[in-house]
Amino acid sequence: MPHLPDHLLAGYRNFMSGRYLTESGRYRELAREGQAPETMIVACCDSRAAPEAIFDAGPGELFVLRNVGNLVPPYAPDGEFHSTSAALEFAVQSLKVKNIVVMGHGRCGGIRAALDTTSAPLSPGDFIGKWMSLIAPAAETVSSSTFMTASERQTALERISIRYSIANLRTFPCVSILEGKGRLSLHGAWFDISTGELWVMNKETGDFERPEMA
Repeated sequence: MPHLPDHLLAGYRNFMSGRYLTESGRYRELAREGQAPETMIVACCDSRAAPEAIFDAGPGELFVLRNVGNLVPPYAPDGEFHSTSAALEFAVQSLKVKNIVVMGHGRCGGIRAALDTTSAPLSPGDFIGKWMSLIAPAAETVSSSTFMTASERQTALERISIRYSIANLRTFPCVSILEGKGRLSLHGAWFDISTGELWVMNKETGDFERPEMA
């Protein structure tokens, strides 16, 4: 019995004979000199919304953090385990990224779970429920709107959660200080899986707009 699923081994063979072959010099450079990406992406775990594929990024270009619902918790130096905060700290303080992009997406299961308060937890630990409670106030407000359809409520909360995460980013001193000095920029984006459309958050209004494509 193979130690990895067959489709992963087949994919690796294609990688070695394809992308790695054409970019082997770049990989050797990264191994020798280390990574120095200018952009961090906070994205969802969803297998349909991979940032490297969406932005056609090469090796070493993006520092990607993925979690359920692409959420950033508020700054909480309480001695507990904080994987998202740890990745953020490393990206900002060590890698010195210049941009942080919070990218949500359509049909997000985590957002759906935040809106559906009737479903039973997937496990006794209810880790997803606890995690998505970060946006509970917004979820309650959106859920109470009877003028929107279920899909409209879903899209609304997907985009609101991006603004929530950006607000939480600013609770981290390392982020707020560098942003104030103009050395770090925060961005929001939303990807529509079904159409491939990318919507970018207007920093002044908070609205999501389609960027002009040449």
